Amino acid sequence: MHPALRIFVRQYLYVIGAALAPVVLTTFLSIPMSLGANPGDAMTASVVADRHMT
Repeated sequence: MHPALRIFVRQYLYVIGAALAPVVLTTFLSIPMSLGANPGDAMTASVVADRHMT
């Protein structure tokens, strides 16, 4: 592999990794917070009202 191509590929992969890191961190930190539990945990149904208000 040509040395310039090797440097380009390395820089390209660093940019892709730097762009994906915040997306992955935001996703895996916000999903449990929005669900109120981990995605694999069993959740119980909580009934707030006696009937559905439409």
